Amino acid sequence: MKKIIRIGIMLLLALGLLYGVQQLLMPKYKSEILEGSMIAEYYQEDLKEHDVLFISDCEVYENFSPITLWEDYGITSYIRGSAQQLIWQSYYLLEDTLKYETPEIFVFNVLGMQYAEPQSESYNRMSLDGMRWSMTKLHAVEASMMPDEELISYLFPLLRYHSRWNELTAEDWKYIFVKDTKTFNGYLMQAGVKPVTYVPEGRVLADYQFGDICYEYLDKMVALCKEKGIIPVLVKAPSIYPYWYDEWDAQMVDYAQKNDILYINFLDVAEEIGIDYTTDTYDTGLHLNVYGAEKLSAYFGQILQETYQLTDHRQDPVYQKIWQDKTDAYYTEKARLIAIEEAEKEAGQ
Repeated sequence: MKKIIRIGIMLLLALGLLYGVQQLLMPKYKSEILEGSMIAEYYQEDLKEHDVLFISDCEVYENFSPITLWEDYGITSYIRGSAQQLIWQSYYLLEDTLKYETPEIFVFNVLGMQYAEPQSESYNRMSLDGMRWSMTKLHAVEASMMPDEELISYLFPLLRYHSRWNELTAEDWKYIFVKDTKTFNGYLMQAGVKPVTYVPEGRVLADYQFGDICYEYLDKMVALCKEKGIIPVLVKAPSIYPYWYDEWDAQMVDYAQKNDILYINFLDVAEEIGIDYTTDTYDTGLHLNVYGAEKLSAYFGQILQETYQLTDHRQDPVYQKIWQDKTDAYYTEKARLIAIEEAEKEAGQ
């Protein structure tokens, strides 16, 4: 019996050591490529009771500000976004999130409809490595893998990242087990200003029809929402690029009508929102900066409030303290980023 116990202890120590090494070698995404850390941040939320859940690609996590929705309307929201998030990844992230909460509204940005097959391992990793292990994650990985990827490297990331020994930095040691958050309920703040200088035309496509697999997963998201009593909402963020084709928009209009779903193309109402593409984007129109995101969120929040009569939680003491802390951190970071931008402008003059 003593021998069995010793062997058991040795196995536990070996597994613990392997886990520690794996945590050390996995990318931390804390000072660069912050998008890679965002999916995991959700699990650190103290109060997983959100009125609105956004899930999609960069057109949600850089264009919508949950803090503005809270300040203006008392709407609680969270964004589970990741770079180039594929629609089946969005579906499985929705399935994953519903294990923890049931929001009133689910918002999906339809740019994700453009990809009908996996695009790259690096983007897969940023969307999937941060998910907690479950059958949901397993299905997400199986649906997303590139031809040269192996499932076991997701089960045991050490097999994928073992060669990072010579790339380790102080950041890797700092964040082995402790993870801080880099977003504000999933919103990745940018304060730079890089205006739109021209609007590129979309290249001619051989086929404008969205892939069958995209509609399959869109149907699954809508069905899951209706099963859980959640209202699905489709949006197209007001990003100038990537180009949003009229043929794509017509498909979403038709889908929304057939399924009795609200669809808003914010490109059509950018002027009404007050978006100024000379001041409200940090990368020539691909994404909004914080000024544009706050305008868009204020506009969208009014639609959500008037259409669905969401509860205003601003006088609820359960929410007040949590969201005041979030708001304070948001404006501290906003001031920091603005100061950096101003200093860089002065240095460049």
